[in-house]
Amino acid sequence: MAKFALLVELKAKPGKESEVEAFLEKEASLVRKEPGTLSWHAAKVEGEAGVYRVFDTFDDEAAREAHLNGEAGQELVEKAEELFSVAPKVYRLGVVAQK
Repeated sequence: MAKFALLVELKAKPGKESEVEAFLEKEASLVRKEPGTLSWHAAKVEGEAGVYRVFDTFDDEAAREAHLNGEAGQELVEKAEELFSVAPKVYRLGVVAQK
C-alpha cells in the first residue's frame, strides 16, 4: 500500500506543449524501470493551456528518494529551463486514503 507520494506542477513555455508531452512520455518509460515507484501518472489540466501535473506513489521514503534522484528526476531538473515557464513545483505528500 502506498504511503508516500509526489505531486509535481508543470507549466509549459508557450509553444512547447508538444515537446512537454513527448518529454512526459519519455519520463514514463524511465519510471517503468523503477521497482519502488508504484504508480506514475502525467496529465494535462483541462481548460488550462500548457498546464500539467504528475502524480506518483511509493511504499516508503527510500523509494521516493530513489525516484527523485534517479534518471527521470534528473532529466526533469535538466530540462526545466528549456521546457517550462516556471520551475516545476514538487509537493511531497503522505497518503491518507486510497482505493
